[in-house]
Amino acid sequence: MKLKVCGMKYQDNMNQVAALQPDYLGFIFYEKSIRNFDTECIPELPKVIKKTGVFVDAELNFVLEKVSKHNLQAVQLHGNESPEYCLKLKRHYEELSDVVISSKKTDCHDFEKKYPNDKLEIIKVFSIKDKFNFDVLKPYESVCDYYLFDTKGKLPGGNGYTFDWNVLNNYPSTKPFFLSGGIGINQIDDIKAFQKSKASKYCYAIDVNSKFEIEPGLKKIEDLKEFKNKLSNNIMNYNVNKKGYYGEFGGAFIPEMLYPNVEELRQNYLKVMAEPDFKKEFDQLLKDYVGRPSPLYFAKRLSEKYNTKIYLKREDLNHTGAHKINNTIGQILMAKRLGKTRIIAETGAGQHGVATATVCALMGLECIVYMGEIDIARQAPNVARMKMLGAKVVPALSGSRTLKDATNEAIRDWINNPVNTHYIIGSAIGPHPYPDMVTKFQSVISEEIKWQLKEQEGRENPDYVVACIGGGSNAAGTYYHYLHEENVGIIAVEAAGLGVDSGESAATSVLGKEGIIHGCKTLLMQTDDGQITEPYSISAGLDYPGVGPMHAHLCKTGRAEFMAITDDDAMKAGLKLCELEGIIPAIESSHALAIFEQRTFNPDDVIVVSLSGRGDKDLQNYIDYFKI
Repeated sequence: MKLKVCGMKYQDNMNQVAALQPDYLGFIFYEKSIRNFDTECIPELPKVIKKTGVFVDAELNFVLEKVSKHNLQAVQLHGNESPEYCLKLKRHYEELSDVVISSKKTDCHDFEKKYPNDKLEIIKVFSIKDKFNFDVLKPYESVCDYYLFDTKGKLPGGNGYTFDWNVLNNYPSTKPFFLSGGIGINQIDDIKAFQKSKASKYCYAIDVNSKFEIEPGLKKIEDLKEFKNKLSNNIMNYNVNKKGYYGEFGGAFIPEMLYPNVEELRQNYLKVMAEPDFKKEFDQLLKDYVGRPSPLYFAKRLSEKYNTKIYLKREDLNHTGAHKINNTIGQILMAKRLGKTRIIAETGAGQHGVATATVCALMGLECIVYMGEIDIARQAPNVARMKMLGAKVVPALSGSRTLKDATNEAIRDWINNPVNTHYIIGSAIGPHPYPDMVTKFQSVISEEIKWQLKEQEGRENPDYVVACIGGGSNAAGTYYHYLHEENVGIIAVEAAGLGVDSGESAATSVLGKEGIIHGCKTLLMQTDDGQITEPYSISAGLDYPGVGPMHAHLCKTGRAEFMAITDDDAMKAGLKLCELEGIIPAIESSHALAIFEQRTFNPDDVIVVSLSGRGDKDLQNYIDYFKI
């Protein structure tokens, strides 16, 4: 939930408030307001803060003049502005922005100087007392970006009184809104209670003003700081902490011989990722080698079948056929900067093995991939690809001879070769910093979804993001930029195998309990005496007895909804996508698609499903299963 501080007036005070880095700062351009901003200029503010002009029934040219003069990123319309007015403002600004883009190809920079931003957010304000007719919102749906709900008073805004937030439980729109009206430092508990209500799903930001003032326009810095901290602490944190934990899950439980390797990585991974040269090379390879951005495809026929709006994030169209390449590109660049010359990896479905072999070939490094003997048999095409790319594929012959056992073998190798070897873990699992590092490399998925959905639906946030989960790297990347967006539902889809209670399953959220596997504390399928239970799934990539620590945290806190899908339901869902959309998905991705047979969504809901991989590798499985 974002924070907007409104009614700024004094230069020094602005700088003090800006140092707290709220998401929006509001400047009122209304002569009747005691907070009217009549200062010549706004000081230079951090780029993360959006400067917002507040207007009340102002002439269009007056608004545009202030936008130009102060380089405003948002306007807040607090009067009786009509939908037509909002549309004119939107179109006028967009037309001039188009001229800016064109002018960059010429020597003309007048418009660029006048309108430096290519996007102007429009926030339309509505006042509420005891009740509200939500029908008035309908004409504004397509002409503004956000609504703001304030307390109805004698003057627009800054009245210091709250309205009954329960009125918003009847909110009919999916447009995100700002909550305003007399919110002060003592409302933290009320905000916490509001977050549990139906209305909070689309609450985008909290707007504060008069309750934090010494006098009109002069803010109390310490009170704002305390409020911002309490607001942040009040919201569950789903990111990793400094010790490598997501809540109670994570950490680094490693043999002493591996400590130097893991510690070297922990001390350097964030520094390396922040280096401009690293970021430039990473972004360039994602663009020119991987083929990003991957499309966000509206699945029209699938949407019609299930009477909702389904978008597929096409990670299957990446080079090598899955999301895995995002992480291996990042980690191979990391390994080179740490002076490593030998690369090892584990793989289940084979996609991570192929992606690792690919980047090792690209960079000229030795590559050894460990893979369960059973997975080698059922993923033969990917094994052939790895060998063609120059990798040595080593079978894991112990245990269930699947992903878990391949990981065990890779760790043994790392213990025996600690100096020159980097272990590219393919999932959001392992000792810290691996879960966080893998998640950050995969976060390009949700980063793209936000701007792609904005282009197609006019909003960055879907109603739900859906991904299959084994260890959970594609899911981590799909969820990342939505973890703290409480209005976005997160759905994690596990492999139920032959059924959750069949004894042949990999549904960790149902069958797992706290334990340690492959260097981290997480949810783990195990016996009462702590022995790992062998998982089963027709999908090699989901055939794992645990989940990454971030996903364990999402499960335990209730932030994510976990669903378990059987082999049969997944295979049928994969075939259905083939028939309706002409796309053959990986069996892993088919698990995510199968939820639409089990769960009903609203017709206006926007659901983004991570299509994590393509089905080439699984073609023989489909042929055998359906006797094609």
